[in-house]
Amino acid sequence: MRGYIWRRVLDVSTYIADTGSTVRDAARKFAVSKSTVHKDVSERLPQIDARLAKRVRRILEHNKAERHIRGGEATRRKYAERHAGVS
Repeated sequence: MRGYIWRRVLDVSTYIADTGSTVRDAARKFAVSKSTVHKDVSERLPQIDARLAKRVRRILEHNKAERHIRGGEATRRKYAERHAGVS
């Protein structure tokens, strides 16, 4: 694995572990695709740091379990803003 990829894997993984962010948030922060973040944390990270991989996996599983709630909240806000000016 090339040095810059190894460094990115650790940087992205540490960011997710420290902030509890989603794959999408991490991808935006590091200017890479969601697929790249997913591959980094699910395939490459366990080869580099198994303990960090376990922490990140738990966070991503938690985020996945809550995504339907976040989606519902986003929809609620969207319609609340759209109908705020309507009497």
